[in-house]
Amino acid sequence: MQLLYTILIMLLVVSGTRISAQFIPLPLPLLQILIGALLAIPVLGLHVRLDPELFLLLFIPPLLFVDGWRMPKGQFRQLRTPILLLAFALVFFTILGAGHFIHWLLPQVPLAACFALAAVLSPTDAVAVSAITHDRLPSTLNNLLQGEALMNDASGLVAFKFAVAATLTGVFSITDASMQFMLVAFGGLAIGVALSYMLGRLRAWMIARGWEDPAPHVLLLLLLPFAAYVAAEHLGLSGILSAVAAGMMQSRLDLLPRQTSTRMLNRSVWALLEFTFNGLIFLLLGLQLPDILNAALGEHAAPWSFALEAVGMVLAVYAVLMLLRFGWVYSYWRVSGTVRRLRGEPTRFAGQSRIALSAVLTLGGVRGAVTLAGVMSLPLLLNSGQAFPERDLLILIAAGVILVSLLVASVALPRILPRLPQDNGALRERELNRHRALMLESAIRYLESEDERAADAEGAITSVEVKARLMSEYRDLLERARDGDEAHEQQREVDRLEYRLRLQALRTQRLELYRMRKDNELDDDMLTEILRDLDIAEARLHKG
Repeated sequence: MQLLYTILIMLLVVSGTRISAQFIPLPLPLLQILIGALLAIPVLGLHVRLDPELFLLLFIPPLLFVDGWRMPKGQFRQLRTPILLLAFALVFFTILGAGHFIHWLLPQVPLAACFALAAVLSPTDAVAVSAITHDRLPSTLNNLLQGEALMNDASGLVAFKFAVAATLTGVFSITDASMQFMLVAFGGLAIGVALSYMLGRLRAWMIARGWEDPAPHVLLLLLLPFAAYVAAEHLGLSGILSAVAAGMMQSRLDLLPRQTSTRMLNRSVWALLEFTFNGLIFLLLGLQLPDILNAALGEHAAPWSFALEAVGMVLAVYAVLMLLRFGWVYSYWRVSGTVRRLRGEPTRFAGQSRIALSAVLTLGGVRGAVTLAGVMSLPLLLNSGQAFPERDLLILIAAGVILVSLLVASVALPRILPRLPQDNGALRERELNRHRALMLESAIRYLESEDERAADAEGAITSVEVKARLMSEYRDLLERARDGDEAHEQQREVDRLEYRLRLQALRTQRLELYRMRKDNELDDDMLTEILRDLDIAEARLHKG
């Protein structure tokens, strides 16, 4: 029962922090970490022991799966070079640079263990960046950070495992590690794609036989990221990349016919899970902080002196990580701009904009839950039976870097974002209208060419009336997609009036429905069915 109470309390806190964030001038991740730390103090006594393996299995696969699902595939292809350089090359550059610096800072720690800490500090958390920027990042930068975070979780954790193994055994081969890394990465991707494809075929087979109830389909999709992760990890491959690949593949298979209700339910379920899991991750991070501090400071006779020393170590490690990242990003944009000019292609950023871009991408490399879960999985003992060198201090440094990265990004990013070129909203709107027009034209052509073979004259007249009404509606929509600014403004005023009237009409119907139920004029099952139809109509109205 204690575990059940703890889970319910945490869910309540996650919901409360989302509401409180509207009034407290703190980014949601920081607020959740702070409240988690407060709940873990002895007075309140909410203690949750973090099992790293269970944490990775429960939270990471579904979140990476849905990120892979939503990642714009066209943008991913266009940005594949910078994404792969950030997610793989920058990770290894960071491991080498930061690892040697940590070894210089902590000479009592073996170099392999320092590489392990640098590796686990490499993965970034794009979820935290979105919460900090409130989705104000230009779409290109947002997609770049999302793509990097999808991939560098795997590269960082795989490198972390190799470094830990080298620390435990004292043996390391760069050739064997490189070959094994390629096998682990590409094998994980293959497992995710294969499982996602098989599920897509299974769902198509179910639909072909009339099994269109959305609940089983959504449940199968919920199980897919866990299956991809577990299968890959069981085979010694990258479960994280497997979950990412499954999500990216499933987004292409989710266009099955007769699945509108499944897609609506699926979006709602994943939105709920994403909100809940993201909140729980940062809340759990805060709940671990008191234990981390006690473990690291409790062994020292002068804890306050050591605490100041530890703060200095955290700031130094964070500064080195940011310098390495900024140098890499800025060098890439300089080289990329030079190559594009030699090819006669326009450069995307120049001058101060390129510096601001590099600063945003640097500060956007916020560390998060994967870093904490990874560093908490450090073993207690070496193979020789000795204690793992400075394990508690390494965990403290990693937790401190997570907090500092969140704090700095929260303060600095909102001040740098206005200096960046923003997305061309008018261009995007024109592109959307062009696609809408193409779809509407195809619908009109279908209606014009459709030959209804009615059984009688009355049926033929009805068919003509329905087709005329539909064609009138489609032509009206087509004119909206093609008209100029003045017509757009006039139409927007009409739309606003229609929206208000439709919304009020729906609310009036709902009030009448409540009155009839209160007067016992209908029973609960009828109320539920009618209310669901009204809710769907209102949801469509809001989306429209």
